[in-house]
Amino acid sequence: MNHFLDISSVDNLQAWMPEIASLKKEPLQYAALGKGKTLGMLFFNSSLRTRLSTQKAAQNLGMQTMIMNVQEDAWGLSFEDGVVMNTSSAEHIKEAAAVLSGYCDALAVRAFPSLTDKAADMQERILNGFKKYATVPIVNMESAMGHPLQGLTDAFTIWEQQKTERPKVVLSWAPHIKPLPQSVPNSFVLAMQAMPVDLVICNPVGYNLNPDLVGDTPVIHDQEAAFAGADFVYAKSWSAFEPYGTLPMVKGNWQIDQHKMKLTNQAKFMHCLPVRRNVVVSDAVLDSEASIVISQAHNRTYSAQLVIQKLLKHGME
Repeated sequence: MNHFLDISSVDNLQAWMPEIASLKKEPLQYAALGKGKTLGMLFFNSSLRTRLSTQKAAQNLGMQTMIMNVQEDAWGLSFEDGVVMNTSSAEHIKEAAAVLSGYCDALAVRAFPSLTDKAADMQERILNGFKKYATVPIVNMESAMGHPLQGLTDAFTIWEQQKTERPKVVLSWAPHIKPLPQSVPNSFVLAMQAMPVDLVICNPVGYNLNPDLVGDTPVIHDQEAAFAGADFVYAKSWSAFEPYGTLPMVKGNWQIDQHKMKLTNQAKFMHCLPVRRNVVVSDAVLDSEASIVISQAHNRTYSAQLVIQKLLKHGME
C-alpha cells in the first residue's frame, strides 16, 4: 500500500480487523517504528476526532507531527496544471507538495467538497494534487467524496461489537440544518460491502447516494421498515447526489428516536460525530446503553495507527 486514499486501498478489510484489535490492546507495541519520522497533517477544514486521533496514532508509533491549518497559515494554493497565477493563489501544489515531502515522511490531508460542482468534487482535486506531486505516502483524513479512516473505524467497531455471524446493518439518513458531504456514507457503504454483513441503506426519496457506489446494496425509503431486525443503526446526514448538494423536501420524521430503535434487534446506535442532538437523534437514544458513539470515536486512533504503520513498513521494504 503506497497511499491510503479510499477503502479500496485496503487489500483485505476483514484481515485488518484483528490487527486493529491488537493495537487497541497494546497501542505502544510498535513505538519504535516511527522513531525519527514525521507526519505532516494538513487541514483545509476543521476537525476534532480526525485531527487528534491521527496525531495520537502517529505518536503511538513514535512519530513527530507537524500540523498546519492551510486556509489560515499557508499561502493560497493553485491545483490546475498550466494555470496563470495572477489571482489570490500565491503557490502551486507542485512546489508545496515537493517542499512538504522534504520535511515529512508522510502527509495526511483533510479537505471538504464544494457541494456546488459535482464534477470538480469527484475529481478530488486537493487529494489527488498531493498524490501526484508529493514523493511521500498520502493519508486521506477526509476528502470531497470519501472518509476512509472513518469507514475503517466503523468496520472495526461493528466487527468488535457484533453478536451474530452476519449482522444486519442499516445506514440511515437523518435530518440536518445544512447540506453535508456524502464522504462518510460513501466510505461506510464501501466498507460494509467488503465485510460479512447485510447492509441496507435507508434514505428519503431524493437522497440516494451515487448509484455507481451503491451497486446492488438495497435502498429503502421507509425508515421503520428498514430498521426491522437491525443489529446496528448508523445515522448520518448527507445532501443529495442529484441535484448535487441540495436538500430536497422530506416528508415525515426521520430523526432517530426510541420508537424506531425498538423495531430493531436491540441494535447498537452509531454516528461518526459531531452529532446535533434532537435533530439527528434524540437524547434518549444517544444517551442510552445502545449508543456506542464514544467507543466508535475512540477506535479512530487504532484504525489510523494501523494505516500509518502499514505505510511506514511498506516504505522500509
